[in-house]
Amino acid sequence: MPDGSIRERTLEMEHATLAEYASFCDRSRGRAEPEEECPVRTAWQRDRDRIVHCASFRRLMGKTQVFLSPEGDHYRTRLTHTLEVTQIARTIARAVRLNEDLTEAIALGHDLGHTPFGHAGERALDHVFPDGFAHYRQSLRVVDRLEKNGEGLNLTFEVRNGILCHTKGEEAVTPEGRLVKLADKIAYINHDIDDAQRAGVISETDIPLEIRKLLGSSKAQRVNSLVISAIENSGEEIRLSDECRQALDELSAFMFANVYFNPVCKGEEGKAEALVKKLYIEYSEHPEKLPPLYAQIARNETPARAAVDYISGMTDRYAMSHYSRLFIPGVWEY
Repeated sequence: MPDGSIRERTLEMEHATLAEYASFCDRSRGRAEPEEECPVRTAWQRDRDRIVHCASFRRLMGKTQVFLSPEGDHYRTRLTHTLEVTQIARTIARAVRLNEDLTEAIALGHDLGHTPFGHAGERALDHVFPDGFAHYRQSLRVVDRLEKNGEGLNLTFEVRNGILCHTKGEEAVTPEGRLVKLADKIAYINHDIDDAQRAGVISETDIPLEIRKLLGSSKAQRVNSLVISAIENSGEEIRLSDECRQALDELSAFMFANVYFNPVCKGEEGKAEALVKKLYIEYSEHPEKLPPLYAQIARNETPARAAVDYISGMTDRYAMSHYSRLFIPGVWEY
């Protein structure tokens, strides 16, 4: 087999099948550190694989989505959220002829920097860290600086940009990156409704009737309606119809009022925030307690930066275990 033939056929197929406004891998801005090309996979396929095989991706299974440490097995975690975002994004990308490989890599990597305890952990670190904390900036730091024992994953510019721009701030430079931003919102609002219904916090009939009439009266119907709207209205610009965009915004407002700020769902978040803040104080004041990678960051950057990097990578259970070991007296044995 000639060197590079499979990869080159894939690149040729992109030009033959994708829309003219799609991103083409052979036009990528490349990596910070140039690498020899793989004979089989394109650069964006390699980025996807690096993300899937990295430790931060595996830890997403132990991080909260909305409900802290739920007893049931069916509630979403940060990992299952990521998979749902990826599925929605790829469906739309294929239908509008965008680059699925780039879309998938961005979607799989978008939440790698999320904290334990969901947005409660994010708020806690943002409050105590002088430079502020946002999970989308931390996701980029994970792939650039922290993974592979501090070497980083050396991802391409387009994947890194999509990860950074998947939520607030400026828009991604690629339509695939902008698509992941929409898919993220479609996924989390609808699966959070599903989890909240399972928990008995809301019922289907609590959702405003006009939204149910337009989008449907089940998670599957709503996601399908929004995905079809995105397909019918998107090209180089990723968008929903005006009606669906308004309905999604109203659904988001409904969730903030009835779930995201609901004390039944969020009653334990104050404890989670206090736990994260106390871990931060401990590790930023005593960087000698950090593992080697983070101790090196403390020396090369600051102890505060190292503490944030270490804590934000923890799963819920790992954070609670470390808190217990540091601050809860153990049983005295004799």
